[in-house]
Amino acid sequence: MSHVSHSDPADSELLTRTPVDPEAFGAFYDRFEASVLAFFYRATRRADIAADLTAETFAAALAGARTFDPEVGSARSWLFGIARHVIAAEFRRSARERRAESLVAGRRLLGADDVDRLAEKIDAFRQARRLHEQLQALPDGERAVLELMSVDGLSVAEAAAALNIGQVAARVRLHRARRALRSTSAPPVGEKEVMS
Repeated sequence: MSHVSHSDPADSELLTRTPVDPEAFGAFYDRFEASVLAFFYRATRRADIAADLTAETFAAALAGARTFDPEVGSARSWLFGIARHVIAAEFRRSARERRAESLVAGRRLLGADDVDRLAEKIDAFRQARRLHEQLQALPDGERAVLELMSVDGLSVAEAAAALNIGQVAARVRLHRARRALRSTSAPPVGEKEVMS
């Protein structure tokens, strides 16, 4: 979440000044680079890919700064809307690439080192995997609202704007997601924060 002093311009002001003031976009980038990078890292678990997607998102934001309308939503929700489009395109590209590799490579045998590395990763991420499975069981819309609010720190209004839905719909989705997570037999890691 960005921390802006009273003397700093608002996020939306920086974005609207961008077409005529390149330094304004630099300040906007500085405010949101870490949270956008974290968003992509959470989705890909690859620092290199997250960095590339972050750069792509800010390039799109710079190119589209003239289209930003502060009357429609906050600069933060506008930026995360771009980020969601970028990650969706990346997932589609990755799926095509995996299909092509499987056709070309056929079956690949795992060596002993590969098996050991896989076992280590499974052990290291056991709790994270369990939470991920619980989140994946949620409908896409409910999971998206929960992640944008609980992980990325967006407000209900900002999450709704990023998803292009009404605030009431966002609140309903959030309530359903929380109820679904509460119904699991044992609370997942971080559920107390999600439920608060």
